[in-house]
Amino acid sequence: MTHRTARHRRGLVATALGTGVLITGVATAAPATAATPTVSCTSNKAALATKLKKDITAALTTRKGTVAVGLYDRSTNTTCTLRASTAYDSASVVKVTVLATLLWDAQRTSRALTSREKTLATNMITKSDNASTSTLWKQLGVTKVKKFLTAAKMTQTKPGANGYWGLTQITVTDEQKLLKLITAKNTVLKDASRSYISTLMGKVISSQRWGTPYGRPSGVSWHVKNGWLSRATHGWRIHSVGTFKGGGHDYMISVLTQDNSTMNYGITTIQNVAKVIHKDLAAS
Repeated sequence: MTHRTARHRRGLVATALGTGVLITGVATAAPATAATPTVSCTSNKAALATKLKKDITAALTTRKGTVAVGLYDRSTNTTCTLRASTAYDSASVVKVTVLATLLWDAQRTSRALTSREKTLATNMITKSDNASTSTLWKQLGVTKVKKFLTAAKMTQTKPGANGYWGLTQITVTDEQKLLKLITAKNTVLKDASRSYISTLMGKVISSQRWGTPYGRPSGVSWHVKNGWLSRATHGWRIHSVGTFKGGGHDYMISVLTQDNSTMNYGITTIQNVAKVIHKDLAAS
C-alpha cells in the first residue's frame, strides 16, 4: 500500500465515523464495571431531585445498553448523573469540541474566522458533515485540541489518534463542562464564541433534531448535537447533548449510549430520558 493510498484510507475511515459505518479492528474503550451504577441527583429543591432520580431510573429500567446521563439546571442548582466518568467513542458529538477549539484558537490571536472556516463549521454542526470535520481537525491538529481541553478542564476527554476524530473518548462529565462553558460567561470562550456555537446548534437540520430536545415544552429553546456510530464491538453508539432555556429553567442534558442493537433503539433510549427530565423541570 502506497503512502498516498494509506492516507486516503485513513481519511475514509475518519469520514465514516459518526455516519454509522461499521469500523473494525480499532481499539475500544474499556467496558463499564460489573457493578450496576445508579442515578444520583442533587438540587436546591429536594423534591425535584427525588422525582428526577425516580423518573430517569424508570425510563431506563427496560432499556438494554450502557447509558450515561448528565443533567445540570442552573436555575434550581440541580445535577443528575449516571456513569458520569464512563468513556465512550464520541462519534459526531466531538464536533462541538472541534468548533470550540477553532474559536478558542482564533481568540488567542484576536482574529475572526475566515469565510471558509465559517462554511466548514456550519456544515459540521448543522448537517454533521464529516468531510468538513476532518478538514478542521487536520487544520487544528491534535495538539491544539488538547490545549483547548486543558483550558476547559475537560481532563477525561482523549482525542482520537491518526485522524480518527470520531474515536475521541468522551464522558458525560466533560460534555457537561463544555455545555456549561457554551451557556454562561467564562474566561475560556468569549461571548461571541459562545453565541456562535449556540446559534449553529440551534440550526441543526430537522432530521437530526432527535435526542435530548425530545419532549421539551414549547416555550423552551433548544440547541443540540447528536452522534451515531456502529462498530464491531458494543454495537451502536448513540449520543445526544443539548442546552435548553425557558420556563424558568436554564439547563443542559448529555446522554451517551452504546451496546444498542440499532440506531433507532439508542435514540428511543435517549428520548425516554429526555422526556422525563423536561417534564419534571417544567413541573418544578
